[in-house]
Amino acid sequence: METGSFSDDLRRYLAVLRHWAWLLLLATILGGVGGYVSSIRTTPIYQASTTVLINQAPATQSSEYASLITSERLAQTYAQLMTKEPTLERVVDELELEISAGYIRANTSVSPIPDTQLIEVRVEDTTPQRAALIADALVNVFADYYNEEIQAVRFSESKANLEAQLEVANQQIEQTNAQLASISDEALDLEERDRLEAKLAQFRQTYAGLLQSYEQVRVAEAQSTSDIVPVEPASASSRPIRPKTAQNIALGAMVGFMLATGVVILMEALDDTVKGPDDITRHLGLPVLGLIAKVKQNGDGPITAMQPRSPVAEAFRALRTNIQFASVDYPISTLLITSPSPKDGKTTVASNLSVALAQSGRKVVVVDTDLRRPTIHRRMKLANRKGLSDLFVQNQVDINGTMRDSSIPNLSVITSGSLPPNPAELIGSEKMFTLLSEMKDEADIIVLDSPPVMAVTDPAVLAPRVDGVILVIRPGTTKLGASKQAVEQLVRSGAQLLGVVLNDVDLKRSRYNYYYKNYYYSYYNTYTDDDSPSSSGRPPRLGRQEPATK
Repeated sequence: METGSFSDDLRRYLAVLRHWAWLLLLATILGGVGGYVSSIRTTPIYQASTTVLINQAPATQSSEYASLITSERLAQTYAQLMTKEPTLERVVDELELEISAGYIRANTSVSPIPDTQLIEVRVEDTTPQRAALIADALVNVFADYYNEEIQAVRFSESKANLEAQLEVANQQIEQTNAQLASISDEALDLEERDRLEAKLAQFRQTYAGLLQSYEQVRVAEAQSTSDIVPVEPASASSRPIRPKTAQNIALGAMVGFMLATGVVILMEALDDTVKGPDDITRHLGLPVLGLIAKVKQNGDGPITAMQPRSPVAEAFRALRTNIQFASVDYPISTLLITSPSPKDGKTTVASNLSVALAQSGRKVVVVDTDLRRPTIHRRMKLANRKGLSDLFVQNQVDINGTMRDSSIPNLSVITSGSLPPNPAELIGSEKMFTLLSEMKDEADIIVLDSPPVMAVTDPAVLAPRVDGVILVIRPGTTKLGASKQAVEQLVRSGAQLLGVVLNDVDLKRSRYNYYYKNYYYSYYNTYTDDDSPSSSGRPPRLGRQEPATK
């Protein structure tokens, strides 16, 4: 992608964002307000935390790495056990809470602290005091439960087995002693006595071995017991951890901005209106001959006559110069002004351009060929009792009685006259061609105000009979699709399209500043009273100029 193209696209997107800045700002503010309202309507949640030390028994025959692994596993095991049902139910019973063990589990987080023998316990609740009570009770209950019960279970089975074996060995010793006591001193009894004494010695040896094993288990139990010690009482912050009002406000504002941005992108994608000169050159393939700014004028007369020193009047004089440059090889004596759709401002352009042409010393006739909704007579403040339609019913063409002088020197007007039932047939008749020939004898240039191309067929019928056609487009209003169809229809009819005039451009809107501010105000503000396009003959810079379609 070329650097210039990328830069233009970036400025265009920024211009769109500036144009919709009010919507983006409003959505951002509403999103922030929504986040604030949501925060104040949410029940505050407080958190209490405490720390537990796992006082692990020292390993007698293990490496440092194995001891570390054992410590970490033990901490993870305790962290899991602390949130099990037995411990939580004891907490509920001890504190006499009206909440369930499941509620405590859902609002409790127990996690080992890496590389330590510490476990952090965090409890959330709607009140800071109860959160601290639950955290302390959870630690104390688990410590008692573990030290008294869980630890005892680890060696209980071994001790029980050894105790049972000791009992059996003790009974065997007692039985053997009893048998020895009942034996007489006879020789036969002496033999038997030796055997019993041997068995007794064996039983006593077995008993001693079992007793030694039992003592070893007890010692191992004592040495391997790991205590659970609370490090500090649970502390609860007076500030809730949720809702985070500032974060919710920022998040709501961000969401509002993103939603508004999406809406703007969607609206821009669905907006099929002409935005500016780039659309004209890119999609229509025509040069921009003039740019007429939006202006408030007093009265219905042409602004070029009423406010000849205004920038808008200067823009029409620049348009006049551009038309002269666009038709150097083919001098224009008949000029048709039309537009794709109604309310694009074609009559405004036709009337003001006619005044600008007349001010240059050329003899001009402006003709209202809109035999359906004529408006030229109102702009020129003339009666419309007799006009163009009346010439069609004359046996001999005589435009002198129909062409009337205006208040502008060198400018004559032929109004529409009475509205006929068949305007298209009249405009496309040979009589119209004859009338144009008669008008050429009376003026240097004839400006024809025609109906919109997409509304009726009159412009397409009349376009091949004139030297040049100008298409008036109103940015932000005229549809790009309608503009394309209008151009295609005029080209098919054989029209000589000179270019496009952008009319009623609101230069205060940021969306259009990208297109216009660089070459509108900067251009016209450089002119002095004696330096203007009309005096110097220099055309204004109106964006990317292209040759007119031949």
